[in-house]
Amino acid sequence: MIHKTTSPQPNHVRVVFELPSCIWADRIFLVGDFNKWSATATPMRQNRDGMWRVTLDLPQGSRYEYRYLIDGHWKTDSHADGFATNLRGLESSVVNTALPASAALTRFNNQLIPAQLPAA
Repeated sequence: MIHKTTSPQPNHVRVVFELPSCIWADRIFLVGDFNKWSATATPMRQNRDGMWRVTLDLPQGSRYEYRYLIDGHWKTDSHADGFATNLRGLESSVVNTALPASAALTRFNNQLIPAQLPAA
């Protein structure tokens, strides 16, 4: 599962990748375009609530393919923004780094505040 919020880094989106506590694993890695498909660059951590999480600040307006590597086995995120067939003919998950309008924030005096959205 993925959750997106505004990043404190300008022109980026904070993306939280999350897997449920029911996954019994020793190691889980997030692997994708954002880390050049490195199988060890982005480890996920199991928090006190049992959920596996990792947070990345990714450039806004981009599209990334990714998969989870769970104890050496590749898994696709069924809650991704979309799916794509990779060069090996396997399905990858896709995350789009665009925020919904309801999450739009603007920077004022170096602080993030809710943007003024036009009335419908």
